[in-house]
Amino acid sequence: MKKIVINENQKGLLFKNGRYSKMLDAGKYHILGGSRVDILNVKDAIVSERASLETLLKDEKIKEAVSVVEVKDEQLALHFIDGKFTDVLPQGKYAFWKTENSHEFIIADISSPYVDKEIPDYIFSNIPIKYYVRINVVQDHKALLYFNNKFEKILDPGVYYFWKNSVDIGVRFIDTRLTQMNITGQEILTHDKVALRINFVCNYKVTDYIKIHTEIDDYIEQIHIACQLALREYVSKHKFDEILENKEQMTAFVFERLKSKEKELFVEFKDAGVKDIILPGEIRDIMNTVLIAEKKAQANVITRREEVASTRSLLNTAKLMDENKTLYKLKELEFLERICENVGNIEISGKGDVLTQLAEILQSKGV
Repeated sequence: MKKIVINENQKGLLFKNGRYSKMLDAGKYHILGGSRVDILNVKDAIVSERASLETLLKDEKIKEAVSVVEVKDEQLALHFIDGKFTDVLPQGKYAFWKTENSHEFIIADISSPYVDKEIPDYIFSNIPIKYYVRINVVQDHKALLYFNNKFEKILDPGVYYFWKNSVDIGVRFIDTRLTQMNITGQEILTHDKVALRINFVCNYKVTDYIKIHTEIDDYIEQIHIACQLALREYVSKHKFDEILENKEQMTAFVFERLKSKEKELFVEFKDAGVKDIILPGEIRDIMNTVLIAEKKAQANVITRREEVASTRSLLNTAKLMDENKTLYKLKELEFLERICENVGNIEISGKGDVLTQLAEILQSKGV
């Protein structure tokens, strides 16, 4: 005989000679040698290695003491204890003791990827990622949703959850903002066989989010090629000097060509422009030489203009002093004042006026 103690938070399953006999509540029991007892925690699902759940549920006492849920294929059961989400149950049959806690279940049909509206989003942060797919569409973007590689619908910015099942879920994101494309280093021959490298930029927005992916293979590459072809068409028809003098005309030409392709590319071009025209090394050296010569010629013209203006100013001053003796004397005093700034000591006598003596002294000193 063996003594068995079952606590308040436990239940016992009595087996005699390998067969289920009855359920034991909390208490002290003495069992004979041919008997066995499985002790179960009332907070856990009922699981016994000695008997199946179906066998145990034939006992009316157990049947009344448990909450039972059966999860079929392509279903999940969301398990709530006392109104709080606890776990998710895959396919199978489960029984939980309801003596201490209440158990509720929401059966989720996962045969379709779509999640029922009655299932709150917070559930997904508490269940394993193997059961669902999370798609986050950020601000200023849209997402194209695909089921088994077939387009399903457009998703606006937000967070979306889908059940994982036999359906393959795919997604492609599209930026709805104004997008800039840079076409760099395009080497093109001009009409007079000069090789130019051109950097070009254009800005566009997608107008049809579905067709741009379903009817065009790599729309970004298609836009890139359209820009290249338009540039080559213009440059090949114009000479080197014409291109350098009329960059705005080249921009207008390419932009017009791009606008004509908006419908077939499913985008709207907002603006475009030539960023740089890079010349070959030898052409660049020649251009620099020409530029230096032009700047020197301009500098010489400015120098001559300033010399003429200075001479004209001196001539006008001389005429004024010749006509006005007082102005002449003032100019003479100004001249002497400047000279005296560089002279140490000056001695004069009472002979003649001061200005005359100063002039004689300065002449004698060779000033």
